[in-house]
Amino acid sequence: MNDEKAIPTPDQSDENFWATVLTPVDPAWNEPGDDDTFAMDEQVLDAVRSLAERISTRASAYRAAGKPFDAALMAAPDVQLALLRSLYEAKRSVDRLAESAATVAGRGGSSYAQLGAAWGGIKRQSARLKWPHAVPKKSASESIPLHYAGGDAVIHHDPGADAWWYTATGADLQEDEAEAVHSTSAEAIARATEFLLAHARPARHETA
Repeated sequence: MNDEKAIPTPDQSDENFWATVLTPVDPAWNEPGDDDTFAMDEQVLDAVRSLAERISTRASAYRAAGKPFDAALMAAPDVQLALLRSLYEAKRSVDRLAESAATVAGRGGSSYAQLGAAWGGIKRQSARLKWPHAVPKKSASESIPLHYAGGDAVIHHDPGADAWWYTATGADLQEDEAEAVHSTSAEAIARATEFLLAHARPARHETA
């Protein structure tokens, strides 16, 4: 409770309103509980069912016949397919809204580490790949592709940490994503090469 009271709550008419609002508080959120997630499920389902009823051909037939769409009709497989299609649209909406929120947060001073933590705890590098334009770059550095021992890697620079990291897929299809801890691209390339060598396909033995 003391932490909550310490957070300033100015009115929009106050002269320091925007300066206060644009200064992030830490922590930015409290973990949602089961009641919160269940309530979210219900709200999402309400929105998705509304869309499903609008796009369902069976529901359209009932409307054309001047009949109400009984809730029991949701059990029809085709209506469930319409619901599934609506859920896909809901996912697209979430992705769009997430990109918008990440961009606003990033342009307001949040780091990729913070964006990743908010997005279910993904790594900073993954957050940067997911929302590449969310956080302004301090310096432009091109990614470096690497093909070695039958596998592939890409060496990246993290401007926020001023460090290098890599993503790699070995010839055996094993994957690795390094932390942004390498001080030079050469070090990151060396580590990626080690991984690709460790996950090369065994050499085939020719028989006479």
